[in-house]
Amino acid sequence: MTQTIPFVFNSPHSGRIYPPEFLASSSLDALAIRRSADHFVDELFADAPELGAPLLVAHFPRAYLDVNREPYELDPRMFDGPLPSYVNIGSMRVAGGLGTIPRIVAENMEIYRRRLPVGEAMSRIETIYKPYHSCLRKLIARTHARFGTGILIDCHSMPGNIRLSGSDIRPDFIIGDRYGTSASVELSRAAMHFLEGMGFAAVRNKPYAGGFITEHYGRPVRGLHALQIEINRSLYVDEATLEKRAEFPLIAAALSTFMRQMAEFVIDFSGSSNALAAE
Repeated sequence: MTQTIPFVFNSPHSGRIYPPEFLASSSLDALAIRRSADHFVDELFADAPELGAPLLVAHFPRAYLDVNREPYELDPRMFDGPLPSYVNIGSMRVAGGLGTIPRIVAENMEIYRRRLPVGEAMSRIETIYKPYHSCLRKLIARTHARFGTGILIDCHSMPGNIRLSGSDIRPDFIIGDRYGTSASVELSRAAMHFLEGMGFAAVRNKPYAGGFITEHYGRPVRGLHALQIEINRSLYVDEATLEKRAEFPLIAAALSTFMRQMAEFVIDFSGSSNALAAE
């Protein structure tokens, strides 16, 4: 494809290829081990290349390796033998069982039957995590060099039972910009506006403000913006069977419209006397 817009789309949690040895090491069945995945999010954003933007998709599952973490967020309780001294064993994500090598899937279901060799964790990081981020980094750098700005849209899904704290509001979408530090306020507001214009309930940053990818790659003062978009899974997936709902094509079409509207907004905005700025 020829890139014609300053966007990169990324789907890091929609991988569906489960290594046989991984499944053999797990105490979970084939359905339960998929509970943390961003089901079919890559397909929801599949029109990105047709619109002129690269779409990077993880084929490995989040339960196997989570690239939306620091490279070495590891729980020492999961491994036989000591971890290297540079490993971050104290993050909140590690404490919650959701480090770079996750301990659990959703609903606190333990993945592994027994401890893993330390070398297994290091191998996954060296052979999958690092090449994935190298590819993402190059896509963003090339976009920035070509257009003078680069906008990463990090694509995720969230459980259907998510509610805003202290209310009964169930958002259809959450736009995360790390509270204005990973992307310009104009981009965040535009994303909210376009989603709400299609009749969706959209909120910003709560309860998901963006993960490692959004935080790591968003540098608005340098013209590098990163937004995380969370889609309510119940809009398009049966959360009991994890199969697509009849509404799936409608949500995919809405997201295609959303991507087009965002591209048009950035092109129009760049042509004005204003500049995208951090909040």
